[in-house]
Amino acid sequence: MSTAGVHIVAYPYPTAGHIIPLLDLTQRLLTRGHTVTVLVTPNNLPLLDPYLSSHPSSLNHLVLPAPDTSIPPPPQKRHISNMRALRDLHYPILLPWFQSHSSPPVAILSDFFLGWTHHLACELGVPRLVFSPSGAFGMSVAFSLSRDLPKNDDPENVNFLVSLPRIPNSPVYPWWQVPLHYRNGKEGDPDWEFYRNNMLANTVSWGFVFNSFAELEHVYFEHLKRELGNDRVWAVGPVLPPEDGDLQEQANRGGASSVPCHEVMTWLDSHPANSVVYVCFGSRTVLNSKQMDMLTAALELSGVSFILCVREADGRRAHDDHGVIPDGFEDRVDGRGLVIKGWAPQVAILRHRAVSAFLTHCGWNSVLEGIAAGVVMLTWPMAADQFTNSTLLVDQLGVGILVGGGDQNIPESTELAGLLRISTVGGRPERVQAKKLSDAALAAVKGGSSDQDLDEIVKLLADYKK
Repeated sequence: MSTAGVHIVAYPYPTAGHIIPLLDLTQRLLTRGHTVTVLVTPNNLPLLDPYLSSHPSSLNHLVLPAPDTSIPPPPQKRHISNMRALRDLHYPILLPWFQSHSSPPVAILSDFFLGWTHHLACELGVPRLVFSPSGAFGMSVAFSLSRDLPKNDDPENVNFLVSLPRIPNSPVYPWWQVPLHYRNGKEGDPDWEFYRNNMLANTVSWGFVFNSFAELEHVYFEHLKRELGNDRVWAVGPVLPPEDGDLQEQANRGGASSVPCHEVMTWLDSHPANSVVYVCFGSRTVLNSKQMDMLTAALELSGVSFILCVREADGRRAHDDHGVIPDGFEDRVDGRGLVIKGWAPQVAILRHRAVSAFLTHCGWNSVLEGIAAGVVMLTWPMAADQFTNSTLLVDQLGVGILVGGGDQNIPESTELAGLLRISTVGGRPERVQAKKLSDAALAAVKGGSSDQDLDEIVKLLADYKK
């Protein structure tokens, strides 16, 4: 591409699940000859190391203060409180930084949880692109719920149905699957109004960039273009490290593991193709004791080979009900089961020939990583957009099998054991569909629709600055 390089600010929401995909997109921009300044809080600075070493002259960073967490807000207020703190801390720093910069960025590419950066961009006279590490289906639902706060006429009924008829395929959710901040939202409440205004600021920003690809969610991209009233909606994913990339860099994407990556790969090498189920509920979900007991019992009963990655409760959640690996479990499954506590080299695991299926909470990063790897998805959504993502995988794409839902629908161990076994069987329709979708994902980022969309974005930005 001949477009002269442009300078863009990339501003992720400061949690690993949001930072990593935006950094992977940053890598794509850097390899196209553009300059990127990443805004980062001190605790997340190590995540930049592999990118900084690869692009020392074109990747810059600005370290911004992290919100004070010494007096944590109540759990139901934590997310909105963090969003507000980031705005209050960072807006007064970013405005003069831009204004005094010798070669100011031509655009702000910021996470959808940072909707207030639309107002910053307007004040600076630059376009703001929303980056969504979630899918277009999930974003369609979020916009609908933000515009029209759902009402439950029977608050005690957790199965009260919320329908969204304006969205393609008319999704319907029982009340317990509606994200907590919408269930708790009240018109006029300052926290709710702040959250809503942040989300609605995204709808009037200059453009929208999704970590997704056209073939995966075409109907929802078209829906969003109609809803937003313009065509500046792009799919540039899946933004994953290259398959021939450095294995150690893949392993270190976001945290330390209790088992070194090379040991995990050696363990997988000892297993036949399509024989292992990988089980992980993401970087934030902590299973409660009932969920953990049922899951480990199912893994033990199933007889399948597996890798189980578990997140242990941190200090903030140590007093909550959180599950622990049962005594003796690891000894009883020795040889066919590998337990990883903490971060796992997930991309590398999913890409290994031995892995057949992925039991997942359906966070969007995990969805894309599983799709790109072409594995069968066993879905157990827990919160947020995960129920929407599960519906996409199971009912619309045909690559998934629903096994549970949050703590309202915990499967029986014998039932889950059976599903674990069938997920490793060859020739299942989900496996056939998974291979097709994996090929489409790879084609999108190897000169296909996602590459073309990214090229279009930077061309428009280059023209915009003239």
